[in-house]
Amino acid sequence: MSPPDPAKSPAKPQAADAAPAFDPDKTASYQSRMKRAPRWFGSFLASNSREKNRMRHELGKIKGAIPLLMKPRNGKKWTAQDREQLQHMLRAASAVYPYLIIWALPGSIILLPFLAWHLDARRKDRERKASSA
Repeated sequence: MSPPDPAKSPAKPQAADAAPAFDPDKTASYQSRMKRAPRWFGSFLASNSREKNRMRHELGKIKGAIPLLMKPRNGKKWTAQDREQLQHMLRAASAVYPYLIIWALPGSIILLPFLAWHLDARRKDRERKASSA
């Protein structure tokens, strides 16, 4: 017996008032779940989620850098493709430098509010440019 064909099965009716899916990168998603929480708290949680995902994505690009960097030390030469990969990895590493500064320097936790403001201003500027284009 074969499974039923989804194209032939009747479509399930969609509720008009169905709640939108939760998006952890949107402030509105947190506000709709936490109605009594202040607006800044929802914005904080959304920005935290956005930056966490961004950092994971950038660090994923750096995977495999150590063997590539050790080639000259092991007596091998870098090929043109290796150099191109290194450039991409260095660009990805430079994208996470603000986080590394906060974790590495003593007393840099004081800079954390400025870092949050700076990253948020850059994000808003990018969104503004994208919407006007």
